[in-house]
Formats: sequence, C-alpha cells, structure tokens
Amino acid sequence: MKGCQLVSISFFVLLFSVAARPTDNDCVCTLYVKTGWMMKAGTDSRISVVLGDRSGGHGRGSCIGSPCRLNLTSDGSGWHHGWYCDYIEITSTGPQQPCAQTVFYVDQWLAADIPPFQLTAFRDGCYMRDEPRKHGRNVPLIVGNPESPA
Repeated sequence: MKGCQLVSISFFVLLFSVAARPTDNDCVCTLYVKTGWMMKAGTDSRISVVLGDRSGGHGRGSCIGSPCRLNLTSDGSGWHHGWYCDYIEITSTGPQQPCAQTVFYVDQWLAADIPPFQLTAFRDGCYMRDEPRKHGRNVPLIVGNPESPA
C-alpha cells in the first residue's frame, strides 16, 4: 500500500511537470514526498504545496530563490482524509541559479480528527540560511528535527 501511495504521488508530480512545459525562464522543482509508515497514513484528499524563499517570493510562475518555507495543506476531502506526512524533499534549479535542495521534516498529521487537529502544516527555515551549516557547504538545508528518536 505504501508503495502505491509513493507511486501515485510521483506520477502526479511527473504529470504536473510535463503538463506545465517550462519555458526558458522557469524553474524546475522536484518533490519527493514521504508518507508516514503507520496504518491509514495515506490519503485521497487533495494536497497543495506552496513554497517560499527568503525574499518572500512564492507561488507559481517565475523562479524563486532557494526554497526555505513550506505551506502544506489538505482539503480534508475523501474517505481517507487524514494524512501523515513524514517529510518532503525539494530540489530546485533554474536559469542562472544554482541547484538547491531542501528537506522539510513535517512529522505531522494533516487531519481534522487527529492531533494536532489541523489541515495545514507550515515550516519556515528561512532564518537558518545565515547560520553556518554543520555538515559543510554542499549539503541540503534541513528544516525540522531529523534526529527524532526512531
């Protein structure tokens, strides 16, 4: 079941990137979405993702800077409306821009009937851009707590 969810999300991202047909000035963002491992963690709701950069740029259209802000929203529809998002890994690139990678650890249910009883998760790592990175220069920006106990 988990494999089907990952395949369907990957297919949707592939379909979206083919349908968008980027022009020479557009960026390309690839999203890898990891659903949680627990029972009923998958969803059939509509999920939307809005990315933002440090300058406040967001949305669709021309390139934004390195993504450091994430707004993840479920519309709460469907028979399996609850969704547990483990993390989202984003790789973006565009003309005259270096490749950037960000991992947003969401670790949260997007559901009205499971704590924290919210259909939206917001993660902001833009303030972290000026801090020195612990693992070197060419590592992804990590937003959230990747060292949570297993």
